[in-house]
Amino acid sequence: MKLNELKPAPGSKSNRHRVGRGMASGWGKTAGRGHKGQRARSGGFHKVGFEGGQMPLHRRLPKRGFTPLTRGDIAEVRTSELEGMTATDIDLAALKAEKIVPHGALAAKVILSGKLTRKITLKVKASKGARALIEGAGGKVDFNEPPPAPKKEKKKKEKKPEQAEEAPKGAGKPAENQA
Repeated sequence: MKLNELKPAPGSKSNRHRVGRGMASGWGKTAGRGHKGQRARSGGFHKVGFEGGQMPLHRRLPKRGFTPLTRGDIAEVRTSELEGMTATDIDLAALKAEKIVPHGALAAKVILSGKLTRKITLKVKASKGARALIEGAGGKVDFNEPPPAPKKEKKKKEKKPEQAEEAPKGAGKPAENQA
């Protein structure tokens, strides 16, 4: 077989239908659109999911769940992964250097999963169980969580000083019979 002898398998290629090109083509007159109706008209289409005015399915079903945008920023590290590390002072840079957390992680949290027998100094966030395991093995956790940002206090608008002399309620009305 040569390159100039290659051809597609029989039946795999077929000519496209040229619709609306006369009765002899088999696709003349209505050109495959049928008789009348919205789909037969030019410009006769509706948006995807439109159900003729009925409330569409995607609006009938409830919304569920929430995917936080910052979910991948904090990486989880198991205590068993700390066992295999060579460093004794473990911070985010050391975890990235040993490729335990992804390069793009902004923070890491150690969780209790597996054993830890060696003494380490941890400088990232740790769960209560992981903290107890590390301190039980003779290590320590030196992570000081930064204080939360102070909330901005909303200033209350001062009310405008009211008119000193308010007109009495009956002012402006004509006086009735006074006896």
